[in-house]
Amino acid sequence: MAGILNKLRNLDAYPKINEDFYSRTLSGGVITLFSSVVMFLLFFSELRLYLHTVTETKLVVDTSRGETLRINFDITFPALACSILSVDAMDISGELHLDVKHDIIKRRLDSHGNTIEARQDGIGATKIENPLQKHGGRLEHKETYCGSCYGAEAEEHDCCNSCEDVREAYRKKGWGVTNPDLIDQCKREGFLQRVKDEEGEGCNIYGFLEVNKVAGNFHFAPGKSFHQAGVHVHDLLAFHKDSFNISHKINRLTFGDYFPGVVNPLDRVQWGQDTPNAMYQYFIKVVPTVYTDISGHSIHSNQFSVTEHVKSSEAGQLQSLPGVFFFYDLSPIKVTFTEEHISFLHFLTNVCAIVGGVFTVSGIIDAFIYHGQKAIKKKMEIGKFS
Repeated sequence: MAGILNKLRNLDAYPKINEDFYSRTLSGGVITLFSSVVMFLLFFSELRLYLHTVTETKLVVDTSRGETLRINFDITFPALACSILSVDAMDISGELHLDVKHDIIKRRLDSHGNTIEARQDGIGATKIENPLQKHGGRLEHKETYCGSCYGAEAEEHDCCNSCEDVREAYRKKGWGVTNPDLIDQCKREGFLQRVKDEEGEGCNIYGFLEVNKVAGNFHFAPGKSFHQAGVHVHDLLAFHKDSFNISHKINRLTFGDYFPGVVNPLDRVQWGQDTPNAMYQYFIKVVPTVYTDISGHSIHSNQFSVTEHVKSSEAGQLQSLPGVFFFYDLSPIKVTFTEEHISFLHFLTNVCAIVGGVFTVSGIIDAFIYHGQKAIKKKMEIGKFS
């Protein structure tokens, strides 16, 4: 038994020195104090990192199919009235959403940016005395009103009971309303007068679009939109204007839900228009993103990058449609963010590395200073005797 204990004693890698042989120095005390502080700070930093989550980032190929893309927006047009502003969306698959109104709210703004009212799209009156019937006569007592669509009826019995109905019927036919005063509904509802009354007002439009997850575009532009000979056209003749101020501020634009750390580069971007007409284009690359928190809950969203371009034109020379256009394309690469804790073994390893590293480095520095002082002292003593 004693032999086994002697063998274990011989394996001791930490031989002890009698305290009588210790030589304590002032420099050693300073180095010990400094190294203790450094060791404590590094340990505290490592402990803090261990207690908090870290986010791991990975890039994978996006294999999702058949999904939709939600576009959230909040844009202010300080010099464009809500009554003439429309929203369209289209994609490369050929799907069109013209003059979108659902899930969108418009707020009229005065010249100081204060809200006047929030109302639905369109200009129209609900009750008008003696409107013109489809058959040509005026509305009689107890007779059901059915206004003319002026040749734009899809079926024989279709009725257009408001100026908005007539404009919508014309849009579906691919026609433009050149003079609203020639249309009974628009004349009685004061379409042009309402447009003139709203001159100088602004519009805050916000909401969301649900589109196919393929490349496409959506835009905000004046006038009703329609397709004519395969070309996307906006009817601007009805407003009797040759210029439109498309100055705008993008309060918020996101492609999907919010997740921690997301940066939307177009938030609070503002453009002021210097020419009578302008077409603002934003070319966006959408990157699918999945964020998984520490509890395992996943948020499927998107990030995006953007470049900008502006086309300007003089009054009466509409070389391009005035408006704000967002052209988006999707990246084939998906980014995944995963929150996770550092393992205890990893934390323990780092703590040991901190303690051992600081102890070793401080020992090297102490030995260098001690032996340096000893050598200098010895040379000084030799110099005295010589």
